[in-house]
Amino acid sequence: MWQRFTVHDLRVIGHYLGVLVLFFSITMGVALVTAILCQEWEPAARYFCAMGISLIIGSALRFLRIEPTRLSRQQALAVTGLAWIVIAGVASIPLYGSGHYASYLDALFDGVSGLTTTGATLLSDLDHLSNADNMFRFMIHFVGALGVIVVAMSLGIFGKRGGGGSGLFTSEGRSEHVVPNVVQTTQMILRITLSIIAVAAVIMSVFCLMTGMEPLRAVLHSFWLSTSGFATNGFAPMSQSIIYYHSFPVEVVLMVLMILGSIPFVLHSELFRGKIITFFKDIETKTMALWLLVATLVFASSLCTSDSFAELPALLRRGVFMIISTFSTSGFQNITSNQLTTVLSSGALLTLALIMAIGGGAGSTSGGIKFFRIGIVFKSIVATVKEALSPDSARVTVAYSHLGRRMLTPELVKEAMTVLILYAITYLLGALVGIAHGYEATQAIFQSVSMASNTGLNTGIVSPDMPISLEIFYIFQMWAGRLEFVTFLAIMVQIVVSLKPRKRVVQA
Repeated sequence: MWQRFTVHDLRVIGHYLGVLVLFFSITMGVALVTAILCQEWEPAARYFCAMGISLIIGSALRFLRIEPTRLSRQQALAVTGLAWIVIAGVASIPLYGSGHYASYLDALFDGVSGLTTTGATLLSDLDHLSNADNMFRFMIHFVGALGVIVVAMSLGIFGKRGGGGSGLFTSEGRSEHVVPNVVQTTQMILRITLSIIAVAAVIMSVFCLMTGMEPLRAVLHSFWLSTSGFATNGFAPMSQSIIYYHSFPVEVVLMVLMILGSIPFVLHSELFRGKIITFFKDIETKTMALWLLVATLVFASSLCTSDSFAELPALLRRGVFMIISTFSTSGFQNITSNQLTTVLSSGALLTLALIMAIGGGAGSTSGGIKFFRIGIVFKSIVATVKEALSPDSARVTVAYSHLGRRMLTPELVKEAMTVLILYAITYLLGALVGIAHGYEATQAIFQSVSMASNTGLNTGIVSPDMPISLEIFYIFQMWAGRLEFVTFLAIMVQIVVSLKPRKRVVQA
């Protein structure tokens, strides 16, 4: 039976939201420092004010509760679910003040897109955006990719042992620990991320310098692209995305980063420990390899019918990059949005939609249904076939490899099927909403999958001119997809139950 939120619950939820808002103000501090170093005084003043507003909001929420207490499961789900919207709302304040958005709703759309690592944008004149604003956009991506809770816990925001944050860690969709302690797990995730981004940024800086870019610009762009690549989010500092750089080495580095970003952090940990066999035996690795092989063959076949991809070098460079960008749900493009809808056949477009619908690995920075769940569903099919062919007296068991040998259980299959069906319903619902707004069916399907899987590839529907109702729906799609629906639905039901008037009991 669902319980209503009490005043105590609301105070606890508000307190933890305040803590997260206070933590998020650090990202504004990074943008402020960037503005000062680059002598961008208008953005510096804007981020100084926005940081003050963030501190005031966070402090006000923080003091809603004074006595320490552990979070219940319902409270943890509420904090996690609301944090993505509350923090996106705070992040939208300095973005809207930049003058590059037609309305605050457009800035909020970008805040949600950045935090959920979707990468779609309604920003105008991106090529002339200040370095401070660009830095802030990519800091939002960084925090959103790892998870607000993960980054906060890794910095000790909830105490050395995690405190109430341990419940938030689970409710954010992360159930596996790299190391036994939750805080140490988040710190390990942060170290892995920073190490990979730092190495990639140095390598990419060299390539950018070779193309003739100024040193400061080369370093900043390399850092931003490295962050966006590993975080699998797709924001780019230039409106042409990756096409702007005209550099195959940059594309190669990004492809490696996107693949690394789509690998679960628990498997990264196994690789760092030298357990290479464990990595290749894992159900996610096997599912990823098989799925990408099939998808690449289908996509390549559909591209061969186009004159723009008829030559093998163009097919390999553009086709492989787009496959990796979509399966990792990064959303980088080395072809234009116009080519996406005019040069690619409807079959190729739907193939890309199916690829990003599945997404990357569970517990990684990528979105979508995830390879782990697809692998579990196929294992359950194998179990069903075995049961049909086995004698009545036989006890059928199916095992899979994931950090060791594990047995397939009905509960695991139920969870995988539930999330898979919820994603499928959301993809379909978003497509119907797009069609209802007058868009062509193939484009509407592609855009819906792109939003709900947090990919951000754009067929031209996402623009400052799109209907407000569709923009709001896409915001909810990005939010629900990032929370993988369970937390999203739980908080929605809880709010509805709490708002429902109580029935009066009349005593005779």
